[in-house]
Amino acid sequence: MSVPLPPQHSKRETRKSQSSIVPSDHEPSEKLFQNCSTKDEKYQAKISPSSPQGPLKKRSAFEDLTNMTFEMSHETLYLAVKLVDHYLMKVICKKDKLQLLGSTAFMIAAKFEECCPPSVNDFLYICNDIYKRDEMLAMEASILKILKFDINIPIAYHFLRRYARCVYASMKTLTLSRFICELTLLEYDYVQERASKLAAASFFLALCMDKLGHWAPILEYYSGYRISDLHALVRQLNILLTFHSCNRLKTVCSKYSHEMFFEVAKTPPLDMLALEKILRCC
Repeated sequence: MSVPLPPQHSKRETRKSQSSIVPSDHEPSEKLFQNCSTKDEKYQAKISPSSPQGPLKKRSAFEDLTNMTFEMSHETLYLAVKLVDHYLMKVICKKDKLQLLGSTAFMIAAKFEECCPPSVNDFLYICNDIYKRDEMLAMEASILKILKFDINIPIAYHFLRRYARCVYASMKTLTLSRFICELTLLEYDYVQERASKLAAASFFLALCMDKLGHWAPILEYYSGYRISDLHALVRQLNILLTFHSCNRLKTVCSKYSHEMFFEVAKTPPLDMLALEKILRCC
């Protein structure tokens, strides 16, 4: 069943310029999406003094695990990062245990998201066997206890898929928004952003980069955010896109430079003056 558009944008001609509708296993109901948005407020992360703040190398390790070692889904990547951030909100983790924490969080996320998750021994192997099996199992128990076994945390990746469906976006536009959003996983500055808002800003920037800014009112309607609420975050994301270094973020850039991902990493970011002009018109 197709997603209904708001009354003021219900013309059939809005579909004709899009090449495809985003594929999905099922169509979530409007009520389910609203519940997810409400839950997103509850699970908003906060900056923790125990979190790795110089952290590009540490946080980018998640990308390496997802894309190079096990080829797991994006949902697993996003959830693993969320588990670490939420755990560090409540527990101080020593520097020499951060790799154990990250790998264990990834193991939990894989059990939650993957059909065939890697085993404990697989995760011990990628840690170069510097930890023992009992240590990883103890860390798993600690994470689950601290988070009270409530690990169904809203992630930006799910919101991106939903927004793309609402505006009948092409797979290329969705992939570009995923690239932008995935860059933020490696930056500690975005920990406090709500998943739904981060997804909305990433998707709006992708629309602007693809010259599809006319979809803004529909995105505003379904996301619950006014475009003006996203201005600061959109500017911040465009700066990140402009100045990110592929020398430091090789895994992300390499993945999204592949033909399978429409080579969206090669899409030039918006000129700041051009972006300001677009924001003034929205």
